This record gives sequence, structure tokens and C-alpha cells, in this order.
Amino acid sequence: MQRKGSRVVKRAGMRPAEGTKSVADIVKEAREAASGGYREQSLRIHGLICAKCGREFDFENRHLLTVHHRDGNPNNNPADGSNWENLCIYCHDDEHSRGLLGDYFDKPR
Repeated sequence: MQRKGSRVVKRAGMRPAEGTKSVADIVKEAREAASGGYREQSLRIHGLICAKCGREFDFENRHLLTVHHRDGNPNNNPADGSNWENLCIYCHDDEHSRGLLGDYFDKPR
């Protein structure tokens, strides 16, 4: 690699140093660290099923299942899972858009 001004120029055939992680791996690790691992814990406790619509998931499509915090506080993560419910992405979007729709209809015209 060569520096030219403020940019780095890569030479053809250069590979990243061994032991370096891809951007995707770094993002994945950061998300897991930020969540404290509660997603996996919630999936174990509550199972691979949407609490709202009842859709069942398996290992291949479990990425479509999200964890919703019942009290709206993503930092409230009790180990017993009492603040979590597993929702599919569609039900989760619906849950969070309900307040927006209510606010829209409450506006004076």
C-alpha cells in the first residue's frame, strides 16, 4: 500500500493481513455486543414463533424473527425474558407504527 496525499492506494494483488476481519464480521460482532446477546436468549426462552401472528420459524428463516421490548426500553433486558416478545418483522413494524398512525389521526385539521 502506498499513501498519496490523504488517500491510500492499493496495489494489485495485495491482500488484507491475516487475522483481519471483514466489515460484515465486525458489524455482526458489534450488534451482538450492543444487544448483550438477549436476542439468542429470547429465542431460546420464547421459541421460534411470532407472539402476535403465530407464524413459526425454523433455523433457515429465523433471521425474520425479532425481539420486541414490551416496555419500549431496549436497555431493559431481564434474564427471565419478561420484557421480551418475539415478533416477525412484519408484526414488529406494525407494533412500532401504531403510535405514528394514532398521532396522525389525532392532529387537528
